[in-house]
Amino acid sequence: MAECRLEQSGTVLAVYLSGEIDHHAAGRLREQIDARILAASPERVVLDFGGVGFMDSSGIGLILGRYRLLQDTGGVLAVQGVSAQIAKMLRLSGIGSIITLEGSANV
Repeated sequence: MAECRLEQSGTVLAVYLSGEIDHHAAGRLREQIDARILAASPERVVLDFGGVGFMDSSGIGLILGRYRLLQDTGGVLAVQGVSAQIAKMLRLSGIGSIITLEGSANV
């Protein structure tokens, strides 16, 4: 089961993800993250995948949806702490060309 911890410092919202991100988990995570983004209007959101052991294509949808939401609100999205397996998935999906990948293995 995936979980997220949200921490805001000034205009930056850090989202620490953990567990396994699949279709069911992604929907729940999306609701939590979006509610905070819409309430707080951060200028920057950082999704930290350091605690994620598994992610399917739903995780890519999670990232892209937050990217689009932040474009609408004037914010930017960064992704960090991905494993080599997740980094490969992100690289193959082309996410690296539109989203900043920070401190990630083999991206």
